[in-house]
Amino acid sequence: MDIPVYLINGFLESGKTTFIKTTLEDPEFINGDRILLLVCEEGEEEYDEDKFRKKNIYVEFIEEREDFTNQKLEELNAEYHPDKVIVELNGVWQMQDLLEMEMPAGWTTVQLITMVDASTFMNYINNMRSLIMEQLKYSDTVIFNRCTKDTKKNEIRRIVKPANRKAQLIYESSDGTDMDGDEEDELPFDITANPIVIEDDDFGLWYLDILDFGKKYNEKNIKFKAQVYKDPKMGKGAFVPGRFAMQCCANDIGFIGFTARIPSYYADFLNSHNNRDWINVEAKIKIELRREYRGRGPVLYVTKLEDAVPAEEEVVYFT
Repeated sequence: MDIPVYLINGFLESGKTTFIKTTLEDPEFINGDRILLLVCEEGEEEYDEDKFRKKNIYVEFIEEREDFTNQKLEELNAEYHPDKVIVELNGVWQMQDLLEMEMPAGWTTVQLITMVDASTFMNYINNMRSLIMEQLKYSDTVIFNRCTKDTKKNEIRRIVKPANRKAQLIYESSDGTDMDGDEEDELPFDITANPIVIEDDDFGLWYLDILDFGKKYNEKNIKFKAQVYKDPKMGKGAFVPGRFAMQCCANDIGFIGFTARIPSYYADFLNSHNNRDWINVEAKIKIELRREYRGRGPVLYVTKLEDAVPAEEEVVYFT
């Protein structure tokens, strides 16, 4: 039987311990299971180990990265035989290394949650951008706590979503209550036009907006300039028109775009073009269930393709 593992990440004093305590007070989560809590970083908040033990919750501390090994986890698995595992990670450990590490048999990572103090987020972005983006780009859920009415949620979204479009963003006030989620940007293009024309400099904003508010684009026509990306694994008649974008820093530029399907009469046109070639695209947007979105997301049904001159600025930014 699989043993679900929940990874809770974030910098010191980001609210990890408070979040875990709240989770372990939820009867539906506990559900009579034996729970192993691995603590890799101690902050000001502490756990009441005696109280936990009465609930079948067992706390172990692994504070050094070199001690967080498969062998150590195997030993703890054999000692406690947990039904669930929660790991409070050290925020400066390399996330990719942890995700690639071999776990005990049956242990399955089911969720990676990153806690972020919204009041200090921009300071981290300005001074330790690569370190905090390392946390965010692998997360399933990012919880921004200590939010106020002045928290710039749109600005946060434009930072996180390019690096991790699948992440769910949650905003909480200082008392832990949920705040309204993402707010729609004031867009530089006309959403009521037919077709909606996306200028070269606005591709990034359109990309984020359709990811978060796709419903308003369903069945609408779009026109934009893009580069070709083809992959045989996508199947016949499918490609991705997109752009290269700076996702978190100058050293992290990646390709972004959406799956497009072409009518048969554009097959020769697409076959005659290579990856990175510039084209103009006109398409009808349909919001469909897609595996890559873990739900519904945009698919472009092409109505027109033609050659285009390169954009003046080849790299997309999200501001």
